[in-house]
Amino acid sequence: MNRKSIVACHLLVAGALPALADGAVDKIMTPADKERLAKYGTVRAEAIAEARAGGAPADLAVLDAILVAPQIPFAGLDMTGNWQCRTTKVGGLGALVVYGWFKCKVSDDGSGWLLEKTSGSQRTKGRFYDDTERRLIYLGSFFVSGEAPKPYGSGPESDQVGYAFRTAEGSWRIEMPSPYYESKLDIMEFRR
Repeated sequence: MNRKSIVACHLLVAGALPALADGAVDKIMTPADKERLAKYGTVRAEAIAEARAGGAPADLAVLDAILVAPQIPFAGLDMTGNWQCRTTKVGGLGALVVYGWFKCKVSDDGSGWLLEKTSGSQRTKGRFYDDTERRLIYLGSFFVSGEAPKPYGSGPESDQVGYAFRTAEGSWRIEMPSPYYESKLDIMEFRR
């Protein structure tokens, strides 16, 4: 194959791949959160092992259902609107804790999707960024009901980072490695 054919082949393949983040998220993400995402796979495996070693059978059934859910492309999903959401805390202080369902909403303010958990004592507010066809990056802020959320980048006690995965036509989740409080991995599920 000659050089022109190789270049044409690379351009053809690149055009067929999903659009990836343009680097904007890299400029916004803190160095600490870049490190958390770099260790995502290791932290996730450790957290799941701890949950399996000490989690209650009913909670393990919930975790297993989360883990076997497929990861499908986000294309065609309109995330805007109201969602039910729940958090599962994996590893850490409690081996495995599954919370009940609360209310969340996703809006589009013209700059992209913005998530806000609107009920429960532990809240989050943040934004999504493209990563791959099947994964988004979430940058958010943890806060407690009654407090105003701090802007992302305010520090390790409030900053949140994670990967979002679409799991079905009307469901998706965010996996947040090494949250500041309680667990090794927070998994936040969403359903209509």
